[in-house]
Amino acid sequence: MAEFWTGYALPTLIMLAQIIGVMAVVLLSMAYLTYAERKVIGFMQLRMGPNVVGPFGLLQPFADALKLMIKETVLPTGANRGVFLIAPVLTFSLALVGWAVIPFNEGWVIADINVGILYLFAISSLGVYGIIMAGWASNSKYAFLGALRSAAQMVSYEVSIGFVIVTVLLVAGSLNLSDIVRAQETVWFFIPLFPMFVIFVVSALAETNRAPFDLPEAEAELVTGYNVEYSSMAFALFFLGEYISMILMSAMTVILFLGGWLPPFAIAPFTWIPGVVWFALKIAMILFVFLWVRATLPRYRYDQLMRLGWKVFLPFSLLWVVLTAGVLVAFDWLPA
Repeated sequence: MAEFWTGYALPTLIMLAQIIGVMAVVLLSMAYLTYAERKVIGFMQLRMGPNVVGPFGLLQPFADALKLMIKETVLPTGANRGVFLIAPVLTFSLALVGWAVIPFNEGWVIADINVGILYLFAISSLGVYGIIMAGWASNSKYAFLGALRSAAQMVSYEVSIGFVIVTVLLVAGSLNLSDIVRAQETVWFFIPLFPMFVIFVVSALAETNRAPFDLPEAEAELVTGYNVEYSSMAFALFFLGEYISMILMSAMTVILFLGGWLPPFAIAPFTWIPGVVWFALKIAMILFVFLWVRATLPRYRYDQLMRLGWKVFLPFSLLWVVLTAGVLVAFDWLPA
């Protein structure tokens, strides 16, 4: 019995506690990201934003959640009910499972696997399935057109993201996310790889369907696109999935280019601050860019969106991979 407890039951309980802890932090962060977005955009547009529910409006996310939970789930008459209900669950689940390999600090990771970056790339690639399923199962031309737009958009920018990741892997010499962070102890990768950093951030906006690349949810012509027929908690799961994906892409940006949990300078007082705090601050900085862009830039036309992905980002990122590999080989800087 003792061997069973120490060899199987105890590690399982510890793993469950880690998973629940990470999920709780991610969901709470997602809730207050919606609050921060409304506040930041409100201030940029000289409005107040949420300021009624709770002090400074801090309870607004919980009021929104309660409202969505008590609403009726409406199923369209012509919809495929099974696929219609599975789609938001799939989108939400994929947004959560990516956090299994994210290192919050030295040793603070649920699954420290050697191919963590490939796992994240695979999870982000699967996200399009939930959106396509929702658009098709809704039996609505607006929803289906939004789903097709999203599929084309995500596939287009995933190619550029893939080449950016290859460049980082060449410099770091590992697919393990913790090793990639440790490789930035001397200099963060956004300095030597600044063009790829910019491409990655812009592609992350397109990958998460955020402004100015929110063509699948274009209110003007598609009345929110693929989720137009959803209501109640089914809509909330899409909403949750989108914002969790924003935080996940920001975490990937921090790990690949901004040194993860490492402080900006290896001197006091920067080294006194825990690594997880630096990690959270960097994610908040990238998320602020997401919100800033939404409040500032107009939406792209769809042909402009496709041209940017295929005719600008793809050839440039491919060229940068070749240049990076050439420099590493020429100067014998290949990691051991």
